[in-house]
Amino acid sequence: MPEETADVDVDVVVIGAGQAGLSAAYHLQRRGYVPLGSSTGGERTYIVLDAEERAGGAWQHRWATLRMGTVNGIHELPGHPVPAADPQAPGREVLPEYFREYEERFGLAVRRPARVRAVRRASDPAAGLLVQTRDETYLAQYVINATGTWSRPHWPAYPGRERFRGRQLHVHDYVSAEEFAGKTVVIVGAGISAVQLLDEISRVARTFWVSRRPPVWLDEEFDTPARIAAIAGVEERVRRGDPPGSVISITGMHWTPWARAAQARGVLVPHEMFRAIEEDGVRMPDGTLVPADVILWATGFRAALDHLAPLRLRTRAGGVRVADSRAVDEPRLFLIGYGPSQSTVGANRAGRSAVRQILADAPAVTASFPRIASS
Repeated sequence: MPEETADVDVDVVVIGAGQAGLSAAYHLQRRGYVPLGSSTGGERTYIVLDAEERAGGAWQHRWATLRMGTVNGIHELPGHPVPAADPQAPGREVLPEYFREYEERFGLAVRRPARVRAVRRASDPAAGLLVQTRDETYLAQYVINATGTWSRPHWPAYPGRERFRGRQLHVHDYVSAEEFAGKTVVIVGAGISAVQLLDEISRVARTFWVSRRPPVWLDEEFDTPARIAAIAGVEERVRRGDPPGSVISITGMHWTPWARAAQARGVLVPHEMFRAIEEDGVRMPDGTLVPADVILWATGFRAALDHLAPLRLRTRAGGVRVADSRAVDEPRLFLIGYGPSQSTVGANRAGRSAVRQILADAPAVTASFPRIASS
């Protein structure tokens, strides 16, 4: 394929305007970068490209019954606290508005909708990275990728899945429990979303909960040492180039109010994974057929990195080698909200770390890019 020519030069392109991307933009501004187009000459520039139609990242797509009181893992964006909200208010209304107000408050000038199709190296290795959208191609010295996982729901392959006559959906497409009233729902997965939706759906429907690994419940508090140990485990995986997995897969499950509620009603009953899917239900390892109207796959998400494919960074294990949020095999690329920085607090820290590393490179970059030296 012929190489694109750049329409616009920019120092840093941030891809994605969720928690991680907005954190990176905030720290770029704090360190003297200005939004592309607002420069009066002499400033280093950045641009935030977001594929969504409006502010809010993945929060705007969460299910309607996810309330502020049960949202897991909210952490404020740097420099501006999350506003007080009614615990019963839908998270997908409160948090996108918080993101919108944050963008406006700090003048982050997010460009949307702008879906990045590809990131590739320029033909001149010293020139930078080309970031291609439908309308423009940017030549950037650095790319901070903050595309998260929401756009890549994971559907495991299981025998007979195409034969099922009922409905199958992923958590990604879940709206509310009412649509399953009176039905039998098989819920697949052992993470936070699986348990939260088990509690919700079981109030109006019959539920049958299965997972590939039995959930490991921990009674002790998930305190700071436990968090540090869990994050260190994920950091080691991504440093090797393994797929990052989740922090929960390392720590086990800690009791939550919805898990306790499901337990109290007698529905928090895990079963081993079925061996096949049939027309009218799932076939268990002992040969029993469990009838089902619906199969809900609460099986997680994968990092949305397809646009980085031209950089050829995937290892044989399927991951990207990353150390301190920086791609080991392409140091002009940072991946934040990836691996150990998937949590909201981790995403904030990763945004700050990426900007610090870019600034630490500044003398070498100035020597390589006369455009900066003369500005």
